[in-house]
Amino acid sequence: MLTRGRLVAVLGALTALLFAALLLSMVVGPSSVTLGEALRLLLGGEGEGAAADIVLRVRLPRALLAALVGACLAVAGVLFQALLRNPLADPFILGVSGGAALSGIAVLTLGSALGLGYAAVPPASSVGAILTVGLLLAVAGPRGRLSPTTLLLTGVVFNAFASAAIVFLASSAGLADGARIFLWLIGNLSDARVDVAGWVAVFLVGGLACAIPLARSLDLLALGEDPAAQLGVDVERAKRLLLVATSLMVGAAVSVSGLIGFVGLITPHLLRLRIGPDHRLLVPASALAGAAFLVLCDTAARSLLGGREIPVGAVTALAGGPFFLVLLRRHHRSVFPT
Repeated sequence: MLTRGRLVAVLGALTALLFAALLLSMVVGPSSVTLGEALRLLLGGEGEGAAADIVLRVRLPRALLAALVGACLAVAGVLFQALLRNPLADPFILGVSGGAALSGIAVLTLGSALGLGYAAVPPASSVGAILTVGLLLAVAGPRGRLSPTTLLLTGVVFNAFASAAIVFLASSAGLADGARIFLWLIGNLSDARVDVAGWVAVFLVGGLACAIPLARSLDLLALGEDPAAQLGVDVERAKRLLLVATSLMVGAAVSVSGLIGFVGLITPHLLRLRIGPDHRLLVPASALAGAAFLVLCDTAARSLLGGREIPVGAVTALAGGPFFLVLLRRHHRSVFPT
């Protein structure tokens, strides 16, 4: 049973973990910054010289952006897994991130001819994510009811289409733009525009504002749609509202970081094993843990090779690939026991 004390304890511990991850990201890197200097600057102390520039103008904005993206992806993973009652569900599998990426890349490659700059990418990605959700609803639930299996299969097909269209756009672009697009597809925060962090924060807050009041509905949906409906849940309304809110979070995250995988799969699953399935705690806990996880991965991505960077999507894939295989094997055994 979830008590206020347990809620405060878990969220307090995860908040401390996030702050520790942010502090580590300030210290670790090609240019050395002492722990004392970083802590003093983060707590509002005055600073001058190279250390202040590195911490406050370079590393802190990037770390905060990584935290926002990680939180969006983790919360999206929680909601998709709950709505589909499948621990393998992920924004990328459903094709929502593919739709967001396709719209964003279309603006990057074709927008200059229409007078559109980078500022048009975040809204375009969000619109692409919403349109993808609309397509999924139209194909997978034409009679007003959504089948989880059909929704997953439709997402896989749309992901294949979006990937092909993205490769076409990248191939038709110039050499420099094509290389940038392919790097963006892997998931990269080195070229991220921190001036759009507010956009990501708005959609994260909006997504949490939709998800937390519906936490009990998510718990009941885990029992199945029919039992949830019998217990008073407006199933179709809740599913559609949460799918739209989730698509907006994914669109905002993809628009600034590209396609970063496994954050929405690993974080919710591990938390569910440790703190239980109650979404009143799981949703905010996933936001904090996902933020800390991506900050740590981005710190590793820019530090492991000295002055050269690894795309952060490659780091999350290296961490999440083996985990996904283990999870897939366990899921297969539960469905098809020997």
